[in-house]
Amino acid sequence: MPDNPEPAAEHEREFTEGKPGPEAAQQRHLPVLLERTVELFEPVLRDRRTTVLDATLGMGGHTEALLRAFPDVTVIGVDRDPEALRLARQRLAEYGQRVRLVHGVDDQLDEILAEQGMSELDGVLFDLGVSSLQLDESERGFSYARDAPLDMRMDTTTGRTAADVLNTASRAELIRILREYGEEKFAARIASEVVRAREVEPFDNSARLVRLIYDSVPAAARRTGGHPAKRTFQALRIEVNGELEVLRRALPAAVDALSGGGRIVVLSYHSLEDRAVKRVFAERAKSRTPVDLPVELPGHGPQLRLLTRGAEFADETEAAANPRASSVRLRAAERIEETP
Repeated sequence: MPDNPEPAAEHEREFTEGKPGPEAAQQRHLPVLLERTVELFEPVLRDRRTTVLDATLGMGGHTEALLRAFPDVTVIGVDRDPEALRLARQRLAEYGQRVRLVHGVDDQLDEILAEQGMSELDGVLFDLGVSSLQLDESERGFSYARDAPLDMRMDTTTGRTAADVLNTASRAELIRILREYGEEKFAARIASEVVRAREVEPFDNSARLVRLIYDSVPAAARRTGGHPAKRTFQALRIEVNGELEVLRRALPAAVDALSGGGRIVVLSYHSLEDRAVKRVFAERAKSRTPVDLPVELPGHGPQLRLLTRGAEFADETEAAANPRASSVRLRAAERIEETP
């Protein structure tokens, strides 16, 4: 099972219904490892006219900090969630033309840069996983703590829902999803019960699924590792949004788009994301010159210099104030200047 699956009910809070303004966005979204993120970008963004891509904008907390800290920086903020973009636009309105917001997915980097008339970036930030906004809006169906339609789409304008997956996927496919994306050891049992139950009535809400999972997991297993539904909900969310496939495409594209000396910072919240980040960073930080050659071949040297030793974590104080930070892993790297 994941060493720290994406938390859900542990960090949910109730907020005012309706269409909140920028103050509500700031209250709802506590950016994780904010000072450390700014610190990592500081050498490349200080006193320079630079451009950063916030590939997972959310409600704009990290972007706001970068805009405030570095007066010459421009941020391209990308998010697939229209509601997140609406809140971020309100929050960041005071920065005017220094913010460019894009409705899209972070693996569309080439198209986004072309639309912005750019070819290189000085920094790229990924703050992965499900956002506070998505968890707090119960009708989105991300949380197993409150009954809601089984949607789980980060972009509610397109794609299939979690209910679609549960009602149409074969038993074998459900097992694969639960094992691969939730590392659920009771995947076969849960999948069998889902197939049996949907023949009686299709799934449409989260409460029924939570009850089924709870009844499917042995009592001994329910007493450890948190709520028995969290791994299934994580797996369905990743499947619905194609999160890992998107990440595996987006990371190499982001590294390729960095200018010499540019930096990439990635915040991940479960081991599946972190493994993907670690793999790309490790591959790009090693030479591709055959080991038996005495000199580095042109264009075959390392592309990245790692800025963190392994993954960095939030301290106890931040984790206590912001429970989402308890599972964060931060990795950062710098694009190496190519020598002629």
